Amino acid sequence: MKKVSAYKYVDEAISALDNGGRFYNVLTKANDGIISQAELGKVGGVFSDKQKMILFLEMAMFNLNDSQKKMVFSKLESKLQNTYKKFRPSKMLPFEANNRAKLTESAIITGVAKWITSKTDFNGFIMIPIVAGKVTTFTMVPLIDAYDVYEMRDHSTSEVFLIAHARSKEKLPEAKIQVAGIFKELKTSKDEDFDSKLFLEALYYSDISKS
Repeated sequence: MKKVSAYKYVDEAISALDNGGRFYNVLTKANDGIISQAELGKVGGVFSDKQKMILFLEMAMFNLNDSQKKMVFSKLESKLQNTYKKFRPSKMLPFEANNRAKLTESAIITGVAKWITSKTDFNGFIMIPIVAGKVTTFTMVPLIDAYDVYEMRDHSTSEVFLIAHARSKEKLPEAKIQVAGIFKELKTSKDEDFDSKLFLEALYYSDISKS
């Protein structure tokens, strides 16, 4: 998971995004007034996943006002503008995510994350693909075995929403943060007939406790 430091100024954002892409992107040029998918992918640390690119862009523009965001949008190449419209994430508080979350959609959730450290305090399973030759099968594994899992909450309500990111030594701070990710399915039992709910697979975060 990547920490995003939001741009403070629109000129800073455009300069960072209009970067020419990686060395093999011979058709893109830095500072040409057009922000391409390759250039956005470079600064967001993404190669081809368009949904992740748009999540990064929205997080990076957090400090910009609406008119400044429109300036950045106007610099996006036409295909990237369409991609932005398709994958632009919803912004929610944890209690809203409980009511509005939709599988595979993007979202940015604001709140305070509390790391779940005990397996006895949490029960939930995800489908993991296993590839053997040309055959792909799926197995159910506990979410907490594959991810660092958190309860995300805000001060206005006692409701929480689950977020998780790939296991890492670095944990999310227990402070006001924004987490950007994609909603995934969580099973309440290894039995596929049991109920399921959603959690947010976190890809980016920003510490906004001092904003």
